[in-house]
Amino acid sequence: MKYGKVPDEERDMVLPGVDFSLPEDHADTVAGLAGGSGSGPLEVRAGGTMWTIRPWRGSVYPAKAPQRTWPVHYGAAFGTIELNATHYRIHPPERMAEWAEGMPADFRFCAKFPAIITHYRRFNDCVGPTDDFLAGLDALGGKRGPSFIQLPPHFAPHHGDRLVEYLRQWPREFEAAVEFRHPGWFEGGPEAERVWTAMGQLGIGAVISDTALRRDAVHMRMTAPFLLLRFGGYEGHPSDRKRLADWCDRLAAWHDQGLTSVDLLVHQPDSVHTPETCRLFAELARERLGVEVRTPVPTLF
Repeated sequence: MKYGKVPDEERDMVLPGVDFSLPEDHADTVAGLAGGSGSGPLEVRAGGTMWTIRPWRGSVYPAKAPQRTWPVHYGAAFGTIELNATHYRIHPPERMAEWAEGMPADFRFCAKFPAIITHYRRFNDCVGPTDDFLAGLDALGGKRGPSFIQLPPHFAPHHGDRLVEYLRQWPREFEAAVEFRHPGWFEGGPEAERVWTAMGQLGIGAVISDTALRRDAVHMRMTAPFLLLRFGGYEGHPSDRKRLADWCDRLAAWHDQGLTSVDLLVHQPDSVHTPETCRLFAELARERLGVEVRTPVPTLF
């Protein structure tokens, strides 16, 4: 997650000055969560952004496991993945089904919308790519989690009408969320508010990206009863524990209001520290939420 990331060489200087406290809920959050069934157990999953991480050999993956088997080992260790592969290429349903087949029944893929839709065509003339993307998502079956649109940084609120038009055509049975990047989306202007209101009406979620240098993106504005939380960690820095503990407390409160599921999608430099961050989250979720979160067992193969 380059967006809002602190360069490694500046971490010890910058992080102590960052206010990582979570803002109060936006006024719309009560209505956004109301469509959920908070009386049931909260589904909580944690995972990373890819399974092709060579340094995980000997810890997350058996040391001698061939790379073609890594997806299966990933699924045994984590409960979710930010599927960035779909951003760069629309994979055929057969490939998506193959990935799903190797995962446990409770695993979820959170697929990123293809760049041809979001970045190149910018939601114009996208029927063909959208149908192809939906075919792949459908092939995931019960292992399909919420997908998400990552808007380009320069996609400002005055472009919002084309986004809303696209979202109105999106089939409701496929959960989807939007990650905003341009600062204007968080400033309360009328063009942005029209999009936020439409998302709440359509049941489209709003991704929350928690990273040091973009605290505006921690908007705490829930427009649907599920959450994709993109968490930028700092390799075991003490702030990671405090931030994750605060998130567990907020998730508990949101569950009481209707939150049904959360996918913690961990970003760490080169993904090397992702298993440790997920284990820390699982420990805190057990203590503060009373739920078990699948994470890699901290033993070497």
